[in-house]
Amino acid sequence: MYGNEMMAYWSIWHWIMLVVIAVIFLYPISVILRRIGYSPLWALLAIFPLLNLIGLWIVAFGPWPRDGGRQ
Repeated sequence: MYGNEMMAYWSIWHWIMLVVIAVIFLYPISVILRRIGYSPLWALLAIFPLLNLIGLWIVAFGPWPRDGGRQ
């Protein structure tokens, strides 16, 4: 395997590192979302470039527990 052929596949270590980084990144986001009353599954939006901005705006301007649900 020479040149660009080495970049044509991912080894098991690449996949393990991808999962570890995803867990390190997504777990705290899901904890924060759970604490403010959103589903932790919304953390998956953080993976996608445009959707993460939309999700951020929804969380930022949505009701928060300390506000008593008012805007």
